[in-house]
Amino acid sequence: MRDKFAKSMTMFFRFFADTFFAKRYGHRAVVLETVAGVPGMIGGMLIHLRSLRKMERGKGTQIQELLDEAMNERKHLMFFIEIAQPNRFERFLIVVAQFIFWHFYLIMYILSPSTSHKMIAYFEEEAVRSYDEYIKLIQSGEIENVPAPQLAIDYYKLVPDATLLDMVRQVRWDEQRHSKANHRMAGF
Repeated sequence: MRDKFAKSMTMFFRFFADTFFAKRYGHRAVVLETVAGVPGMIGGMLIHLRSLRKMERGKGTQIQELLDEAMNERKHLMFFIEIAQPNRFERFLIVVAQFIFWHFYLIMYILSPSTSHKMIAYFEEEAVRSYDEYIKLIQSGEIENVPAPQLAIDYYKLVPDATLLDMVRQVRWDEQRHSKANHRMAGF
């Protein structure tokens, strides 16, 4: 039942992303990466607070892993802001999406951390699929393979003349890693 709920919520959120952004992958990435930074921060924060309340060492490595995931998603956002240059409406949409998702995920994590991790694992799998599509569009020439932002070149230690394709491949790999980590943390 929890697995079905996690999958259905993933499809629900995917529907909105597909409807609103279609094949505008740079803009889609900006909004989705803004939301993607929420789960790691909430999970890390709640585990940290539980550890403090119980006065035990708890899951220190899991806290750090979740906070690192949130920071990694924030880096992705910074890369795509340079690529997509979101307009005022998209920036407003980001605030609204993050506000809604923050509260939804906070309540969900309090009620069932394992279901929450499973849902994020599925979100990350959808992100991998989206980045696969993005890569195909870049390779086919439908999306221009512009130079990668310097921030991405520095973060991933890419060659100085790295391109959008190089960056998106790295981001895709991060999302794949996040999916595996959240499946592991879900534990079911």
